[in-house]
Amino acid sequence: MTESERVAIAARLHVALRRKTGRVTDTEWMAIDVPYATEMVRFARAHAAEKQDTELAEIALRLEEAMAPLAAEARVRAATEARMAAGTATAPQRTLARYIGGLR
Repeated sequence: MTESERVAIAARLHVALRRKTGRVTDTEWMAIDVPYATEMVRFARAHAAEKQDTELAEIALRLEEAMAPLAAEARVRAATEARMAAGTATAPQRTLARYIGGLR
């Protein structure tokens, strides 16, 4: 999923949260930052469960699905960095760590 598609979904969630809860969010940050998006999804789901709001729950699910590849990448990056710090990284992991987030 492209960043522009994630921004579009985040914008829908932003509008729904603003309209239904008064909560103001940062749409662009939500589309690129996994922890922030995860918290906004959690908040939206909690409100949706409380008010039986299926529309809000569906938008939150769409954002969660859109952020899944970024979340997986972040987990791999964190695990690789932990192995590098512990000195237990394999040669491919050390090579991967050199290129994640950097220029080749």
